[in-house]
Amino acid sequence: MRSIWNGAISFGLVSIPIKLVNATESHSISFRQIHTEDGGRIRYRKFCELEDREVTQGEIGKGYEDADGSIIPITDEDLSSLPIPTAKTIEIVAFVPADRIDPLQMDAAYYLQASGAPAAKPYTLLREALKRSNKVAIAKFALRGRERLGMLRVVGDAIAMHGLLWPDEVRAPEGVAPDTNVTVRDKELDLADALMDTLGEVDLEDLHDEYREAVEEVIAAKAAGETLPQAPEPAAGGKVLDLMAALENSVRAARESRGEEPGEHAEVQPLPQRKTARAAPKQTGGKKSTSTAKKTAAKKTTAAKKSTAKSGQETKKTAAKSTAKSTAKKTPAKKSTSRKRSA
Repeated sequence: MRSIWNGAISFGLVSIPIKLVNATESHSISFRQIHTEDGGRIRYRKFCELEDREVTQGEIGKGYEDADGSIIPITDEDLSSLPIPTAKTIEIVAFVPADRIDPLQMDAAYYLQASGAPAAKPYTLLREALKRSNKVAIAKFALRGRERLGMLRVVGDAIAMHGLLWPDEVRAPEGVAPDTNVTVRDKELDLADALMDTLGEVDLEDLHDEYREAVEEVIAAKAAGETLPQAPEPAAGGKVLDLMAALENSVRAARESRGEEPGEHAEVQPLPQRKTARAAPKQTGGKKSTSTAKKTAAKKTTAAKKSTAKSGQETKKTAAKSTAKSTAKKTPAKKSTSRKRSA
């Protein structure tokens, strides 16, 4: 890999000669600007406004425009002799736990390559010290005309450096979060948690740039004079009026995409970190339901007994009245006896 900067790592009194190489590369497809009428290339030419002529790259330098519009020339020699130690040195200033670094500060990534055999031993020493401490090194370095922050960490058998933005270059998230009061129910959090579990993890190596592949297909089709591939019909969407229903449908769709039975219901697990009481469904089994069932059964049995007794008494009373009417004239004393027995 081609180096973009040569210098040294300053680790206390230890100096490690290194080369800085890019750790990432872009695979995006680039386009040229053309004249739409005839397809001619659009090119930019650099002219000197004083001489009104095109100049070559070797004639172009750097200059700082002052407040009054005047230009102050700045040469590469001026910048290389800056009175700062980081002009050609990555100066380690501290070692901190990795979680102290806000990901918002992360910028471009580089590999630090040992420069020559003499750098092998101190390079390995720094790498192994970083491994054993489980920390990252914070450093200052100068690149492309400005001093920057860097974070050194171990990647495999190499030391990588992430450029860091200065803390005052990271904006505060003011006005980004919703400005209305929203209450999220525990059941909604449980369903969201179930959806996260259903989606599971992913191997980042399996992810790829589908947009770039689609652009390549379009370019190949146009070059061959073939019909361009058509975009699939967008899924019919609408406003989400019921968040719970949307979450349940999302869990179901995620399960189906993983080959699980579509009829399976999402198993909602309570969130372990929340200690507040949640609106869980009432238990259908247990002592309370058994006690309630017994009380209900007892009430029904008592009611049935009372109804049977009452019905028997009414039957006896009816029979007694009928007998009394037929025997009233002959045996009045039996009437009284019969009434007493029925009572």
